[in-house]
Amino acid sequence: MTKKPQQTEKAQQTQKPQQTQKARPAHEVRVRRVYEAPEPADGARVLVDRLWPRGLAKSAAALDEWLKGAAPSEELRKWYGHDPERFEEFSRRYAAELAGPGPEHDLARLGELAGEDTLTLLTATKELRYSHAPLLAAEVRKRAR
Repeated sequence: MTKKPQQTEKAQQTQKPQQTQKARPAHEVRVRRVYEAPEPADGARVLVDRLWPRGLAKSAAALDEWLKGAAPSEELRKWYGHDPERFEEFSRRYAAELAGPGPEHDLARLGELAGEDTLTLLTATKELRYSHAPLLAAEVRKRAR
């Protein structure tokens, strides 16, 4: 009879503690131009440019939020000027800005939105491959893991 309590104790020791709250997996993080028509699959639509897009009425933007603080600094944006030859260095400098304290609030908000539903980052940039938005999307995905 003494074996049963020992087995029970041993079983109790090897049991893993139950987690009270599971972290929700991140949903898809997309990047689109703000001038494109909204799609049902967009989920939360967030403008991540520091400046308002030219020629776009605020009523026509179909935005959920505008998070300017996640965009590159004015100084970095002006230095870069969307010159493809500077993109590699721009990427490095922007990553350094994202690692700093300035955009922390907006990055946290993007993480929250990505955890709730699909998140679409919007930018006015003509060529998305030379934009900060895909870099920002990658950072949001990385932090959501």
